[in-house]
Amino acid sequence: MRLYVYVLEARGLPAPKRPRHGGGGGGEVFYAKVTVGKQRFRTRAVEAAGSGPGGAAAAAAWNEEFEFAVGAAGAGGVEEEEEVEVAVARRRRGGRGREVVGRVRLPLPAAAAAAPGERRSVPPTWFTLQPEVHRRKGSDDAGDATAAVDCGKILLTFSLYGENNGNTVIQHSPCSSSRSDTDVEIEKLTNREHSSTNGGIVDSPRSHDAEQTSLDNSDRSIQEDSNSITGDDDLGHSSAATPNGASDTEPMVPDATFEEAMEVMKSRSTPEMPEDLDGGIIFEHTYLVESKDLNHLLFGPGSQFFKDLREVQGTMDYEEQQWTWKSKDPPCLTRTCQYTKGATKFMKAVKTSEEQTYLKADGKNFVIMTRVRTPEVPFGNCFAVVLLYKIIHSTGLSSGEESTHLTVSYNVEFLQSTMMRSMIEGSVRDGLKENFESFAEVLSRHVKLADSVGMDKGQLLAPLQAEHQSDIRLAYKYFCNFTAISTILIALYVLVHILLSKSGPLMGLEFSGLDLPDTFGELITSGVLVLQLERLLNMVSRFVEARVRRGSDHGVKANGDGWLLTVALLEATSLPPVSCGSVDPYVVFSCNGITRTSSVQLQTQEPQWNEIMEFDAMEEPPAVLDVEVFNFDGPFDLAISLGHAEINFLKHTSVELADIWVPLEGKLAQTCQSRLHLRVFLENTKGPETSMREYLNKMEKEVGKKLHVRSPHRNSTFQKLFGLPHEEFLIADYACSLKRKLPLQGRLFVSARIVGFYANLFGHKTKFFFLWEDVEEIEVLQPSFTTVGTPSLLFILKSGRGLDAKNGAKSQDKEGRLNFQFHSFASFSKASRTITGLWKTKSSAIEQRAKLEEDHEEDVSSVDLDDVHAVLSIGDVPLSKEYTLEHPIDADLLMGVFDGGPLEMRTMSRVGCLDYSATPWEQARPGVAERRATYKFNRYMSIFGGEVVSTQLKFPAEEDGGGWTIHEVVTLHNVPFGDYFRVHLRYNVQSVASEPPGCRCEILVGIEWLKSSKFQKRIARNICEKLAHRAREVLEVAGKEIASAVSA
Repeated sequence: MRLYVYVLEARGLPAPKRPRHGGGGGGEVFYAKVTVGKQRFRTRAVEAAGSGPGGAAAAAAWNEEFEFAVGAAGAGGVEEEEEVEVAVARRRRGGRGREVVGRVRLPLPAAAAAAPGERRSVPPTWFTLQPEVHRRKGSDDAGDATAAVDCGKILLTFSLYGENNGNTVIQHSPCSSSRSDTDVEIEKLTNREHSSTNGGIVDSPRSHDAEQTSLDNSDRSIQEDSNSITGDDDLGHSSAATPNGASDTEPMVPDATFEEAMEVMKSRSTPEMPEDLDGGIIFEHTYLVESKDLNHLLFGPGSQFFKDLREVQGTMDYEEQQWTWKSKDPPCLTRTCQYTKGATKFMKAVKTSEEQTYLKADGKNFVIMTRVRTPEVPFGNCFAVVLLYKIIHSTGLSSGEESTHLTVSYNVEFLQSTMMRSMIEGSVRDGLKENFESFAEVLSRHVKLADSVGMDKGQLLAPLQAEHQSDIRLAYKYFCNFTAISTILIALYVLVHILLSKSGPLMGLEFSGLDLPDTFGELITSGVLVLQLERLLNMVSRFVEARVRRGSDHGVKANGDGWLLTVALLEATSLPPVSCGSVDPYVVFSCNGITRTSSVQLQTQEPQWNEIMEFDAMEEPPAVLDVEVFNFDGPFDLAISLGHAEINFLKHTSVELADIWVPLEGKLAQTCQSRLHLRVFLENTKGPETSMREYLNKMEKEVGKKLHVRSPHRNSTFQKLFGLPHEEFLIADYACSLKRKLPLQGRLFVSARIVGFYANLFGHKTKFFFLWEDVEEIEVLQPSFTTVGTPSLLFILKSGRGLDAKNGAKSQDKEGRLNFQFHSFASFSKASRTITGLWKTKSSAIEQRAKLEEDHEEDVSSVDLDDVHAVLSIGDVPLSKEYTLEHPIDADLLMGVFDGGPLEMRTMSRVGCLDYSATPWEQARPGVAERRATYKFNRYMSIFGGEVVSTQLKFPAEEDGGGWTIHEVVTLHNVPFGDYFRVHLRYNVQSVASEPPGCRCEILVGIEWLKSSKFQKRIARNICEKLAHRAREVLEVAGKEIASAVSA
């Protein structure tokens, strides 16, 4: 059989003696030792409460459980000579000696043995401690009762289990539902004595009368069963009063008086709000419910929420005790819950115990600490999981509804030292994350979520992905105005008039087929009707353009696994007008070298986009999102910026980013107070632990040293210090000095996205941080007198960046760049190598991501080459001659710029064609060769960059005299309206008879329209000018290259 002894606490312990020689030693510490046969265990040593030399009696609390194997198998029961001995000893802190205060011996008679599969238990009971002198065989316990008062009392509970019982550790006293009648009556007697001693505030008269009746009817059974359990009438005293007149545990709280207990807690609560636990926040949501209702739902007796949660999580054998008062300063409510957690793929079903304690309950804010023990799991006796529930009243909703913010933080408390500490912490973190996912799901069934974080991202973006309104409804809203209605009415009126009127005789200058206005009134009416019809047609054209045109990046799904960024562009307000009085806005988003572009909204200062842009997965969390609004004026013109903004992910919470209005900066935007409405979601598909390890492994290769994962406590402290989100993790920190007018000793922190510094000099705190992306250069400065003879690191930020950290800058140069200098490192070589390596990796990562994005676009757009291949009808597109050039070079030499050799590569690079590549010439049909070329425009050629995919045809010139013709069909990608047209370029290179031989070149340009657009004239003018100029540059640069090679 198994015996479980729970040592709770001791009260009324003798006060410590005053030291003989004054001084030393520190305070008193007490511990308890439990002995059953040859099995011995002892509790931890705890500080004595309320003790002092010559003062009041001392008290100590342990709340520890011990398990013993007792008795023999089968029906033999427990051996009669076996007994439980509990001794309380004390020693002075820092001292070596110990003194046994008292002990209690509890025999285990055979009559109390539990049959196989049966459990017998004794509720928490106060036992009198016997002095040390009475520890002799044959001593009379009853005769020493008077002396035991001076030794104090100890609160114990124990349970005896049969051999075949599948249950395991019960850490708290069992609830009434699973006890025998004798146990229930003993507990009632215990509660009655507590009430008579302390006058418990939750003991209602009705429950008092019922309890008294039950006691009167069962006096005889109580006496008989208590004798059979204890074996001695005077050994156990159920809840006897302590010498100071108060007991620790007051009566249990009935269901009907839980609200009354909350009112009592309200009068006793302190205004201080406990800090979150060091492990971090594991759950955080806001709900549309009053705080007291949410508190009752989660922790009220018989909560329906936990019944539903147990069904979802597969919890079995749930036992819930009633809320009881615990004498602390101030008093608080506590209860214990026991259950068996359902088995998983990797873990069998385990017995779990929770001790829940109210730390604060002021009517609006509630704080509950839960201590969870799972002794059956591996190393389960080495640790306990502590959860802190904070139910805080919130009034931040714009709708004015009552809301409550629920936050759950955790910490792993180790009771013993173990080498598996990191493994235990990781397993606990993963288990809590899984449990609270189902916790959030079940809680959302009972109360409504108020924060956007708690809602599914798909639900928030679903209205933007689908069309809410039909085109007919949108047309109704758009054309339901005075201009459209008055024009239609006037047109109908005139049409009816024409149908009702009869033709009259010809007058004045009229002739058959020409009917002129006969009066000035008719002339004015005709003019008004024409103007109204023109305005209506413009409105129809604008509506059609707005419905047909969509952004190239809208709806493109993200690829990869890692940090995924999703930006929903909803609308903009009060955009500034340009010189023509109207504006055609579009938005460009940039993050970690990757850009996304929205569609162009036509002639509106209040655009509505409702578009979703997704960025491909990034290996490390992004720091900022750059947003800029432009006015469209052709794909190759320098766009006019209407305003820009920067969203810092480190300064905004996920709740704020889920629905944020961003004010635009810039002279035009600030004048009009322009704003942009966005919804931004940043999520990690790999999980924080995996991302952290992968990032550190990558940094180790660059740094050349091992980078260790910091403890959750240190990461949490770092995040709280600088107000960072929970996904930010610390890489390294160094003690150093910040060089300003006077050196300031502090600590330099380095993480994945920031460099931070903190110092506390006599209470004067200096704290700042800047982003790795803001750093333009890092220099190592040689030792000097001002740096106390040590080398230093100089951080040079980009112009206009890091202004929030200006208070820590050493200086600011003429270009507006801030300089930060750090010196006096304990190991400068290690710090310098780590910091420099992190910066190089961070700066090069952006360029690599941009290159990968371009390669991906190249792979996607290469599919469109077949479409270009079909465009061979050269004569269908009208071409206009733009330039004519003459070179003193043979035509065959100049054609080398189209043969794919080094000359072509150098020429295309110099004229701004990036990543140029061309396939060899192939025979398409007799006399005609064909090849394909791809390249990208640089930013000087086009603000959008853009990619070019072209098919080139080469054939002999039609004119006599020799020469060649190159016809190129160009398709533009990733530029606004790029899918509306194709560009045709023709190079005519003809030989000229002269000495030395020369050639004449003609450049012709034409546009083939695939879709109709209102901007055809503007785009055609822009395209012809830019591409014809680039073609001229190609021939000029090639001519200079050939001329220099020939002369050399």
